[in-house]
Amino acid sequence: MDNFYFFVLMCILLILLPGPDTAIATRNTVTDGTKGGFKTMLGTCCALLIHTSAAVFGLSAIIVKSALLFSVFKYVGAVYLVYLGIKTLWGLKNNQGAAVTESSVKSRYESHSCFKQGFLTNLLNPKVAVFFLTFLPQFVDPGNETFLPFLIMGITYTVLTAMWFIFYIYLLNQISAFMKKPRTQAIFEGLTGAVLIGFGIRLALEKAHN
Repeated sequence: MDNFYFFVLMCILLILLPGPDTAIATRNTVTDGTKGGFKTMLGTCCALLIHTSAAVFGLSAIIVKSALLFSVFKYVGAVYLVYLGIKTLWGLKNNQGAAVTESSVKSRYESHSCFKQGFLTNLLNPKVAVFFLTFLPQFVDPGNETFLPFLIMGITYTVLTAMWFIFYIYLLNQISAFMKKPRTQAIFEGLTGAVLIGFGIRLALEKAHN
C-alpha cells in the first residue's frame, strides 16, 4: 500500500465534507440527543463496512459497470432521501403553532429507527460504491494483491468516520439547549428537510462513472 498517511489525510478531508450522512446524523442528534446520533453513526459505519466488503470482493465493480444496477441503487437511494426530507417537513407543518418540548420531540421520533436511517442512507448511495472503487485503488501498487490493502483502507475510512461523528455529535449536544428552542427547531427542521430532498434529487440526476 502506497502513501497510507496521505490516504488518511484525504479521508479526513472527504469525511468533513457535508453530505446525506451528516444531515441525518445532525437531525437525529438534535431531535433525539446523543443516543439518536450514535445510533445513526453506527448505522452509517455498518453500511460503510458493507461497501468495504463489496469493494474487496469485487461487487462494487459490478454495480458501477452495470447501468441497470447502478440506476436501481441510485433511484432507491434518491427516493429514500426525498422521503426523509418530506417526512421532516411534514412533521414541521403538523407542529406549527405548537410548543415543541423535549418530551414532544422525543415522542415524535420514538418510533423512528435512527440506526436504520443512517444505514440505508449510506448503503443506498451508489456514489459511495463509486468512491470506494475509484479512490482506494489510487493507493495500491498496480498488479499487487488488493484484498488486504482494500480491507485496511476501508476499515480505516470507517473508523475515521466514526471518530468524526463522535466529535460532531458531542459538539451538537453541547449546544442542544439552543438547538431545541421552538424557533430554532422549526428553522433547523425546515432546512434539514430541504437539504435531504436536494440530496435525493442530486443523487437521482447523478450519472454512472464508467
